[in-house]
Parts: sequence; structure tokens; C-alpha cells
Amino acid sequence: MGCNHDCSSCSSKCGDEKQDMRLPVNEYSTVKKVIGVVSGKGGVGKSTVTSLLAVAAQSKGLQTAILDADVTGPSIPKAFGIHQRAEGDEQGLFPAESKLGIRVMSVNLLLEKEDAPVVWRGPVISGVINQFWQEVMWGDVDCMFVDMPPGTGDVPLTVFQGLPLDGIIIVTTPQDLVTMIVKKAYNMAKLMNIPILGLVENMSYFECPDCHKKHSIFGESKIDEVAEELGVPVLARLPIDPKTANLVDKGAVELVDTDILLPIIDKLSN
Repeated sequence: MGCNHDCSSCSSKCGDEKQDMRLPVNEYSTVKKVIGVVSGKGGVGKSTVTSLLAVAAQSKGLQTAILDADVTGPSIPKAFGIHQRAEGDEQGLFPAESKLGIRVMSVNLLLEKEDAPVVWRGPVISGVINQFWQEVMWGDVDCMFVDMPPGTGDVPLTVFQGLPLDGIIIVTTPQDLVTMIVKKAYNMAKLMNIPILGLVENMSYFECPDCHKKHSIFGESKIDEVAEELGVPVLARLPIDPKTANLVDKGAVELVDTDILLPIIDKLSN
């Protein structure tokens, strides 16, 4: 009680005991692998990348799920064109399913109106995420992606401590500012002993449809230097693609070509 998560200023010895704070999954569920998708700041396309990773995994024959932990800014259901409210019974909640069978749980599936604001304090939001993990009947899932809100606050801390993460993928963009933010997300994961699987650079470039020349709209990428400094791989560089943005806006993210992400799924499957 009253823990501020700063072990350096604490006289308690609980850190030495290496207590396992991970929560058991719903009793009607089996989740083989849990991957967090994080970013140090908003606006880098983290939720889009999460959706595309799930689509790529499902296309490889993996039963895939998304736990939308971005409680105050949920966008996963819209990307998949899911608008119905979640249902349940005395045993728990049922996740919604996309057209391809990807299982999704998001706070937007519990609200009476999709555009209703979620004005909750951190502890309440953290409690909701734990409920999504423990009270949703996910069934048998090969790979679950957890779409986390930006930053290093309550929600990432809840996920890092409470869910059995097999690793995280950090989403970034080419701007210099984001380079610093990536390091914050990286350092938090290291502090929490969470494996960093690698970096995905979104909006990396724009390829002209006529001449096929690649243009660095947001400046020259520094992801290789950052990856080398942190000792993690670059998993993918995703281009700026108006077609992808249009399909996501229409709730048809499952129609996006995700071949560029298949090598990541192959690594996760091993």
C-alpha cells in the first residue's frame, strides 16, 4: 500500500523478494504469447501498427486477440469496423470478433455511445485493464497484442506488472524528438525486466506511386543508430500509405497488405 514504485527511495525489502505480481488469465482462456505494443508519445500510429500486427498474425494461421489498454483513447474497434457492444454471462465477458476472427476487447465496446469520453482516474483505468485480462473469456489464443497508451504512467505500469508479457514492440517515427521518447519506453521496460523485441518505425517514408522514389517526409531516419545504441533490432519500416489510412478509417484494416510485417510474426512464432 502506498507504493510509489521508486525502489531507490524505499526501505522495504519487497524488491529483493522478486514478487510475481502477474495476474492469472480468465479460467476459460489460454493465451500462449502476450506482446505489448508501446510508444513514448502519441501520434506515432501505435494502434494502427497493433491492428496490422494482429492481421498479419491471423493471416499466418495464429488465433489472435487484441486487448485495447488505451482506455481513454480506444481506436481498435473502429479500425476493425466493430461497433456492437460486448456481451457476457455470469462467467464473464465475450470478446468481439472481427471478420477474420480476431478477438477484441476495448472499453468502447462497453460504452453506450462510442464517442462518450472516458473520464476516469488512473487506478480505475488500471482496474479495467486487469478486468479485461481476468474477466474476458478469450478462449484459446496463440498471440495477444496489447495496445497500450503512450507514455510511462499508470497503465503501462499495470500491464508490465500484471500481465505475463513475453516482450514489447516499440513504435516510433523518424523525428528527433521521438528518438528521446523511444529511450524512455526502452528504459522503463528494462527497469521492469520486460524483454524489448525491437523497434517498428512508422511513417518512415513516402514512396511516389509514379517514379517509386522514396521521400523522407519527417526527416532522415535515425532508427538504425538508436537501435544500435540500445542493442535491439529494427523489426520493420512502414511507409506513409494513404490507402492504409483510408482502409483504417473505414474500419477495414483487415484489407491492408501486411506482408511487410510477416517476418515479425515468424519471429514471434519461434
